[in-house]
Amino acid sequence: MSADERRDDQATPPSGYSVPEESDQPDTEQEDAPNPWDLQKQEAETEPGERTTAVTFEPEREGEEEDDEFKWHTGKATRDESAESDAVEFIDVKKAFGRNTVLNGLNLGIPEGQISMILGPSGTGKSVCIKHMVGLLYPDEGDVLVHGESVPNMRDDDLFEMRKKFGVLFQDGALFGSMNLYDNVAFPLRQHTDKGEDEVNEIVSRRLKEVGLGGAGEKMPNELSGGMRKRAGFARALVLDPEIVLFDEPDSGLDPVRTALLCELIKEIHEENGGAYVVITHDIMSARRVAEYIAILWKGRIVESGPASELFNSDNQFVRQFLSGEARGPLGME
Repeated sequence: MSADERRDDQATPPSGYSVPEESDQPDTEQEDAPNPWDLQKQEAETEPGERTTAVTFEPEREGEEEDDEFKWHTGKATRDESAESDAVEFIDVKKAFGRNTVLNGLNLGIPEGQISMILGPSGTGKSVCIKHMVGLLYPDEGDVLVHGESVPNMRDDDLFEMRKKFGVLFQDGALFGSMNLYDNVAFPLRQHTDKGEDEVNEIVSRRLKEVGLGGAGEKMPNELSGGMRKRAGFARALVLDPEIVLFDEPDSGLDPVRTALLCELIKEIHEENGGAYVVITHDIMSARRVAEYIAILWKGRIVESGPASELFNSDNQFVRQFLSGEARGPLGME
């Protein structure tokens, strides 16, 4: 099957995962917005020891109108020098569902070896980004690269292998209700590897212990609290030793204390395992706790992105408003 044929035929989820019904599509229909700027990549030169500006997208502002809907999108993108490359890259990606344009010329790099957060108001396309990374959705225009390989142009066999690089934690944990916790976590190993049960038991027991569920293997999903289901989903996302772990609003439905504990767990396991962690959220406290790299997504494009310390001190009025949670600013109730 060709890449074009796959675009027309919705991709099937990786075995062991279920796709949530929720979508980041906007609630109201609107016409596709014109692209007022031609974004260009530029390599920035820095002195040794300084932060590295890996990619800069600079808009052409000549003739800009006051009511330009993208006037706050500076396109500024910097990357900490400790991240030498991108694990995932979006290049001029456009995606529409009917007349609703969700991604509108998205340029984004997810750095290797860091915990990245994609933040933005509800309905801006954050979860749609995740589905593009694993090939559950394909862009209408543009490209998505995973470790330099084009996802939309992969053959089916290559796409299947590429998905093994990912671990995914969906909002509700996406556990199988008919399986106990142990079998839920063991499922990807039994489905995608030839490991014997002794080795499966060692891996599952280790991952459950890591997330604080060492003695809960016999429990059924309906016996678990929301926080336990999140941690169980986290354990399952880790059993194949993924290079990239995706978290789709992991703090959804959790109280502030359990959200803080989950954030600490994400930091601890990332320190132990490494890799690129991508957290989709709109919770600013979670970003302050764990994010090393932040990208602000709004109206289908990145407003600004860079090391968390730089974003929290940004001069951009939209970024300041969103990260401080203020009522006054460019972001309204629309």
